[in-house]
Amino acid sequence: MARSHLWLKKLTFAIFAVSLLATPSLAQDTPAADFTVRYSPLYILKGYTIWMNGGSGTAALNASRWLGIAADFGVYDGHIPQTLTGETYMAGPRFSYRRLDRVVPFAQALFGGSHFSESSGGITGGGSQFTFALGGGGDVGFGGSRTFALRLEADYVGIRSSGTTTPAMRLAVGVAYRIGNK
Repeated sequence: MARSHLWLKKLTFAIFAVSLLATPSLAQDTPAADFTVRYSPLYILKGYTIWMNGGSGTAALNASRWLGIAADFGVYDGHIPQTLTGETYMAGPRFSYRRLDRVVPFAQALFGGSHFSESSGGITGGGSQFTFALGGGGDVGFGGSRTFALRLEADYVGIRSSGTTTPAMRLAVGVAYRIGNK
């Protein structure tokens, strides 16, 4: 009986030691931060579709393996026939799933503002509007690199102006640069 009790103590200690050593190895897959530059067309979907070419950038800090905070800035240019330019600036939480080998899917909810140059398609220009984005995407690792990844993303963007919300869709493809380890 005493032998089985000693064996149980050793087993408990071994499980505790392995789990303690395994925790840092899991955390090494989580970057401390990442920066992304993307081609991001914006499709404004009100009445008729306004297609705007654009680019966006994101900086994200990871608080844990699954939770981070992202800040996003985008610039867009379109023709409806007149020229329409706009900017979006948003920030919010990002939830990542880091259990797959080369793919890291994420979901995010961003809140902030926007500014558009013209009044068209339900968007009032000349001032700032409340803007939010709900969506997500994923990073696909380049070969064996843990520093760079291909980022694919799709977001619903709601532009709140004059008491109504103008729906828009943003599709993006770019490169993510990961810094440090958590």
